[in-house]
Amino acid sequence: MKLPNKLFSYKESVISKFPIILFEIKEKKHITIYQLYLNVVNEFESTAEFIETLECLYTLGKIDYDYNLRRIINAV
Repeated sequence: MKLPNKLFSYKESVISKFPIILFEIKEKKHITIYQLYLNVVNEFESTAEFIETLECLYTLGKIDYDYNLRRIINAV
């Protein structure tokens, strides 16, 4: 996971990707991970970076996942 430090600038870090994902989720309300990825694929260097960003947002409590609907919900 890339966090801002001496080696990685803020722009290169995972934290700089938070607003991209949060904006997409707020626009759609309920969205699958695959559809979210298709919407933001151009903003990420790799799929791993996308998944790391989702993990961070989930851990921080900024997004929730509904296992019944299989969708990301409730962006704060």
